[in-house]
Amino acid sequence: MDLSASQTSVEQATSQLQAALSNAGPVSVVATVDHAANASGAGLALRPTRVVLFGNPALGTPLMQANQQAGLDLPQKVLVYEDADGYTIVAYNTTEYLAARHGVGGVGTLAQIETALSTFASAAVPTSVRAVRNPSTGVAGEQGVVTVASENSVDVTVGRLKEAIQDNPNLTLVAELDHAENAASVGMDLRPTVLLVFGNPGLGTPLMQSGQTAAIDLPQKMLVYEGEDGAVTIAYNDPVYIASRHGITGQDDVLTTISNALEGLASGAAGRD
Repeated sequence: MDLSASQTSVEQATSQLQAALSNAGPVSVVATVDHAANASGAGLALRPTRVVLFGNPALGTPLMQANQQAGLDLPQKVLVYEDADGYTIVAYNTTEYLAARHGVGGVGTLAQIETALSTFASAAVPTSVRAVRNPSTGVAGEQGVVTVASENSVDVTVGRLKEAIQDNPNLTLVAELDHAENAASVGMDLRPTVLLVFGNPGLGTPLMQSGQTAAIDLPQKMLVYEGEDGAVTIAYNDPVYIASRHGITGQDDVLTTISNALEGLASGAAGRD
């Protein structure tokens, strides 16, 4: 993950990032999540922390054509947060991370994606005063990805997931992204692939309090896709992997609760409950 730091406020940096995205033509903002505001709503405290989700199907679709599981890390995300020293940090997952985790290193659009991410980060903090790199950059293929085979179609699986999320007062559905529909909008083919983004600040905030960069992997996500053989799979990030990636310690009970909740959601949607 690449990070740059500035004395620009989180609010100003986020505004500058959103302006740059709005002026970027084919790029569209999917959601902006204010983790600190969500934490406050749950009676918890968190330094200013926001994540912006955005995408360009013309660049992202080829990654999913190579490996649909790449949709778990798409659309792109830029994290803006205030660290313990009062600096505003802008962070994003590098294309090296995407390539290593999903085995898509040979996809031609990676260079364009990396250039775009760097450009947007620079727009957020154009007066960057220092640059730092998150030490947790290494990742193996499919590391931290939990998969569950579904007995249902993509539409039914997604519908059951949404129903379970919306029926749980502790969960909020942040976004639903139909990667295949977006691919079609730019004249590309992609098998059914849908991403749901949802969260529970009461459980996610303690992770960010322990390791603030975890905010780039939160809210939670579940990807539902139909493979080449017609099989439907649910994929999501293992909370223990997120904790390891971001140096989170002392949150075993929270991680167990999150893991059990995600497993229950996936099993129910897959028809395995």
